Amino acid sequence: MPRMAPTVSLNNGYKMPVLGLGTYNLRETNCVEAVKTAIDAGYRHIDTAFFYQNEAEVGQAVREKIQDGTIKREDIFITTKLWSTSNEPAKVREAFDTSLAALKLDYVDLYLIHSPLSTTVDGNGQTIFTEVDYVDTWRAMEKLLETGRVRSIGVSNFNSEQLRRVIENGTIKPVTNQVECHVRLNQKKLIKFCKDRDIVITAYSPLVRPSATLGRDDGVTPPNAFDDARVVEVAERYGKTPAQVLLRYLVDIGTVPIPKSGNAERIRQNFDIFDFALTPEEVRSLDGLHTGQRLVKLSGAAAHPFYPFNAEF
Repeated sequence: MPRMAPTVSLNNGYKMPVLGLGTYNLRETNCVEAVKTAIDAGYRHIDTAFFYQNEAEVGQAVREKIQDGTIKREDIFITTKLWSTSNEPAKVREAFDTSLAALKLDYVDLYLIHSPLSTTVDGNGQTIFTEVDYVDTWRAMEKLLETGRVRSIGVSNFNSEQLRRVIENGTIKPVTNQVECHVRLNQKKLIKFCKDRDIVITAYSPLVRPSATLGRDDGVTPPNAFDDARVVEVAERYGKTPAQVLLRYLVDIGTVPIPKSGNAERIRQNFDIFDFALTPEEVRSLDGLHTGQRLVKLSGAAAHPFYPFNAEF
């Protein structure tokens, strides 16, 4: 029997495992096999999105693991997301129904607004930004809870000011804010802001996308953290890999990392972080890797009034 991840209590009473499998860029058979491998390894939290174009594959993998007796539906936490072309309040319900139909599950555990930025596709097939107020989108999200087919709602890529507006103008508080978070962008201020309001930070790109950044020092891409002496030292001390140390760091500072991998061995390794914990001194040492550099910048939207990354946090 694999070791299970601990859970964190959300502000509505539901529980979410503190580590999940991210599925961005996983497609077709690779996605199905990755999710099944993850479930066999002990993962009980799977993150997908309409934008990833793999909800059907995620749902297939989950249903197959239910059918073979590995899990029951209530054992696993499934997140998906509303894409920005459906941020108009009138489109939210239809978009949710489309995702649920692709997953072929009775309900989803968590549904997120993928971005505070809204978009549409013009007559030439070009994506253009629009100015739908994310607060109006949020109010439409709240109505989804009445269907009984989604248990929790939250947001993604929101800054503290945007979260404050949602809290002040909505009737239901987001349970999570899913943001880029890793040792180079540790989001300490946003984590505190959210913790003070009983909102969990889910950390995407938790490993600073090592395969994409390895060996690059272009002044734009954060330097690879895997080879940093501070990370290597901790890894050697515990007999762990640098990736396991970086994921454990995120758990220990109070986030829920969702590392993505399509490689079976790395999927298993990424989950094997619950037999050790970092000391406060080790956490402070790894805090020193923070540079504040982002991988996901949404730079084409920088002039938009709802662009989330102009705020300090």
